[in-house]
Amino acid sequence: MDTTPHLDSRVLSLIFLSLLSSFVFVHCQSDDASVMQALKQSINPLSSLGWTDSDPCKWQNVGCSSDNRVTRIQIGHQKLKGSFPPSLVKLTFLQRLEFMSNQLTGPVPSLSGLSSLQFLFLNNNNFSSIPSDFFLEMTSLQGVYLDYNPYSPWRIPKSLQNTSALQVFSTSAANIIGNIPEFFGGFVNLGSLHLAFNNLEGGLPGSFSGSSIQSLWLNGQRGISSKLNGSIGVIQNMTQLNQVWLHSNSFSGPLPELSGLTGLQNFSVRDNRITSLVPVSLVNLPSLKVVNLTNNLLQGPTPKFHSLVAVDMTIGTNSFCLSDPGVGCDSRVNTLLTIAQSVGYPTVFADSWKGNDPCVQWMGLTCSNGDITIVNFQKMGLSGKIAPNFSSITSLQRLILANNNLTGTIPNELTTLPNLRELDVSNNRLYGNIPSFQSNVLVKTDGNLDIGKDSVSPLPGTPSVSGTKTSRSSGNKSTGVVVGLVISCICAVLAVGVSVFCICRAKQKHSCMVQSPNAMVVCPHQSGSDHDAVKITIADLGLTGGTTGETYSHDSRRPSDIHVIKARNMVISIQVLKTVTNNFSEGNILGRGGFGKVYKGELHDGTKIAVKRMESGVVSDKGLDEFKSEIAVLTKVRHRQLVSLLGCCLDGNERLLVYEYMPQGTLSRHLFHWNEEGLKPLDV
Repeated sequence: MDTTPHLDSRVLSLIFLSLLSSFVFVHCQSDDASVMQALKQSINPLSSLGWTDSDPCKWQNVGCSSDNRVTRIQIGHQKLKGSFPPSLVKLTFLQRLEFMSNQLTGPVPSLSGLSSLQFLFLNNNNFSSIPSDFFLEMTSLQGVYLDYNPYSPWRIPKSLQNTSALQVFSTSAANIIGNIPEFFGGFVNLGSLHLAFNNLEGGLPGSFSGSSIQSLWLNGQRGISSKLNGSIGVIQNMTQLNQVWLHSNSFSGPLPELSGLTGLQNFSVRDNRITSLVPVSLVNLPSLKVVNLTNNLLQGPTPKFHSLVAVDMTIGTNSFCLSDPGVGCDSRVNTLLTIAQSVGYPTVFADSWKGNDPCVQWMGLTCSNGDITIVNFQKMGLSGKIAPNFSSITSLQRLILANNNLTGTIPNELTTLPNLRELDVSNNRLYGNIPSFQSNVLVKTDGNLDIGKDSVSPLPGTPSVSGTKTSRSSGNKSTGVVVGLVISCICAVLAVGVSVFCICRAKQKHSCMVQSPNAMVVCPHQSGSDHDAVKITIADLGLTGGTTGETYSHDSRRPSDIHVIKARNMVISIQVLKTVTNNFSEGNILGRGGFGKVYKGELHDGTKIAVKRMESGVVSDKGLDEFKSEIAVLTKVRHRQLVSLLGCCLDGNERLLVYEYMPQGTLSRHLFHWNEEGLKPLDV
């Protein structure tokens, strides 16, 4: 049999595939080169980048694979201006895209479909918007940093839920609106979720329970009409947490038991509406280093933390019974707080119940000679159960709990009250039998439809749950034939696709990121189980007395703050300082000196700072020498009577020093102007 025609057909097919693959290979290379040329034309200045070669793969801070596909662009901290070209989405082999801490403007282009992209750093720029399909098909993302950009309002898109490898999602001060998506709790590798200083609202997602999140920043939501609110009880089951920042929101309800958070180090919930006692489990956490509870409605005794714990708990900003840490409350107060616990520590009690004497203007209570005789909690919107602990108030004559949303049964313990004359629990959702009270006790239960029944009826409109089963019917033979044909066609197409893909794709290289001569170098660690580790080298700042550099290892799976580089001299970006001082507004000015104005600010972790800003007219050789000298001296000298230097910032003509904030003002104010301002003279 003559088989020549069949052989010719196979040979022709192979030749066709080879030509097609070669065309795609050359086309892919050409696309990447044209995109890089478009990027080069859209940003400036380019002098610091050294992008002069005709081959983009030879450009500084650009990495390519062995087949000249662009895999990384790392040009952060270069003071670049301009915008992104829309064609950036064509760099389909891109793994790292780093443009942090520049001055880029305009919209962020759609990067949907970049399935190889692992790390995205766009933080600290001036981007104006993010497209709704931005995260579409970015299935390999591990680290996302979009912080500190003046985007137009946007919501975290649902497409992000397909990035199952996500480890860090950092979008603080990014103008995000809406609720926190539930899918964040489903990421098994997510260690850092930083969403501070946005416009989020609603509560904490229930999916956070049992999540892998270690560092949670939700502080400082800026919504005028609403902020994050509701209970924070879900963090009780977030056992991997070591850093929790929930301050400056509208959270309410009790502090949960935190004994399961054995690694918790930093816990900040100040400036909320949180009630309840401070749990003993929080006070006794051996890992705790920083706790901030100021300006809530916390009740009970003032907690006494270990001396090594930095505590911010300003006296008078909560509803503690006494100001002395560790000293117990009056027994009547303790009883009333257990009653408040049974109804969820409502805000209406915490707002009113202050001090250590419940007979001094405590809402809902009437006393006689220091004994509580009437408890009137009607129409307070209470939910929960009637506390058996009412039986401890033996002087009680009238207990009125009508017109609330109480459930459960009437406790038998109430029958032991020797002076009780009236019990009014009408118009609630109670069930069960009425206990046998003394004959002289008037018991009112009207409006409780389930009194006398064994359980409470469901509320109107509550759907019933049935145990129906679903069955799955098998397909007929014709359907099977059609499916088989479709699968055969798909396999044929995939065979061609795989051939082309194998030729286009090469082994990906690991490489170092060099930001600038005075910035940091980041290199992926390439050995063993530490494949995610990152080594960071902090270069010399070029200041008098500065160090040559400091190197340390950092695991990219753990929480980190990419805005602050800690070394002997801590560098803070100009964008962060603008944000925390309200763009150096007049209302934030603390004073003025020969160097320039001093502004008050507050970092995202709650640290209050004073920012000394050199005026533009002072930026001369002499002024710069003074700037360097001040840093050099203050980084070497530490004394409890000297203000501490926390950081510095050099950005163009900007020269800024960041100090710890001294709330009582300057020394000269107390030495020379105390009489004018009504201050007491210093005792020297």
